[in-house]
Amino acid sequence: MHVDFLVNVFEENKTKPALVWREQIFTYEWVLNRYRYWSQKLTNQGVKPGTTTIVEADFSPNSVALLLALIERGCIFVPITSSVESKKDEFIEIAEGETLVRIDKEDNVTFEDLPFKAHHPIYEKLQKSEHPGLVLFSSGSTGKSKASVHDITSILEKFKIKRHSLSTITFLLYDHIGGFNTLLYTLSNAGLIVTINDRSPDSVLKAVEKYKVELLPTSPTFINLILISEAYKRADISSLRTVTYGTEPMPENTLKRFNQLFPNIRLLQTYGLSEVGILRSKSKSSDSLWVKVGGEGFETRVIDGMLEIKAKSAMLGYLNAPSPFTKDGWFVTGDSVEVDGEYIKILGRKSEIINVGGEKVYPQEVENIILQLDDIAEVVVYGEKNPIVGNIVCARVRLSKEIDEKRIVNLIKSHCSMHLQRFKVPVKVNFDSREQHSGRFKKMRP
Repeated sequence: MHVDFLVNVFEENKTKPALVWREQIFTYEWVLNRYRYWSQKLTNQGVKPGTTTIVEADFSPNSVALLLALIERGCIFVPITSSVESKKDEFIEIAEGETLVRIDKEDNVTFEDLPFKAHHPIYEKLQKSEHPGLVLFSSGSTGKSKASVHDITSILEKFKIKRHSLSTITFLLYDHIGGFNTLLYTLSNAGLIVTINDRSPDSVLKAVEKYKVELLPTSPTFINLILISEAYKRADISSLRTVTYGTEPMPENTLKRFNQLFPNIRLLQTYGLSEVGILRSKSKSSDSLWVKVGGEGFETRVIDGMLEIKAKSAMLGYLNAPSPFTKDGWFVTGDSVEVDGEYIKILGRKSEIINVGGEKVYPQEVENIILQLDDIAEVVVYGEKNPIVGNIVCARVRLSKEIDEKRIVNLIKSHCSMHLQRFKVPVKVNFDSREQHSGRFKKMRP
């Protein structure tokens, strides 16, 4: 059936540690037995195959075992985390949730019937084929969140190929395509899943030290926070072999600084989207933003400077938006890229480009220059309407310590003037003591 290949891995590695949660270690035998428990519990609860099941949780022993049981039963799995608390009711309604499963911070599980009846044509297609589904919501940072629906059987195929067994931190969230990918990769290769309750730099790096973590999948924003906080000075992270980053463009300054501090840690840029899944990737080098993406089941092309992807694991469609695929099945990512042979460099989202008097400004380019300055913890560059040139470039800055803001404004403008064309230099610089990223550790742009 759907997860038989995972059950075989669990059977072969019963005594091996599978998961760390709140400093408790759970073996693959425990996960296997719990998976069987939840399979029976779903039957007892009357959760039928094809049921749209909302699971409100983070990574925990029960959330992992229950996820596998729902897949095997052929349910439509809709994960939701506290990072989208304000949109939870909206997401449940869009997903037409029929059953709600809450898993609290103590790993206690409760079931609740919901008033909705799932009747979307995409769901009917899954139910007819008796395949499990996965519904993921986009962050909606630049507009309304979209609900993408996947056939999980297509996603599972790539995990049947044996790869390296690694100890990995589940940094990317339970309701994120990257978190889902991390979990299945680790389980399918009998690795160790290290869960964390607190995604602060100190907590994450202390977990790396304690459990000899080899792989940290994260975001450029979090890598920058590690550097700014200097949490690496308070933990031994010598076990780390690879740090992967994705979800947003990486500032070149952040990349080079991390690589200089940790030359023995491989930095690997990943690329994935809720709509198509996670592509295999290969960075030109640890300090390079050039990356080759693709791998089994993926094709890529660049049309008018825009990356497009065709994937076997692509979503079936959106629940609340028209199909984004071209007539020949390509997904237009919205990411502008440069091309150098087999490698691409991601410049940023087309929707985030600032048009200044007909000239294009990519926020990422300006942010990278500003981050070269001392005392800048985070910066977000965005456009603001202007009656003369259409838009002007603005920067919202969080400082790492209290210093004279007027001096910093002058420093930012003069530094940008030295390295950027005039129309790219921020006209306005605002300061904000709040963090400039979402609960998914992705920059929040106005």
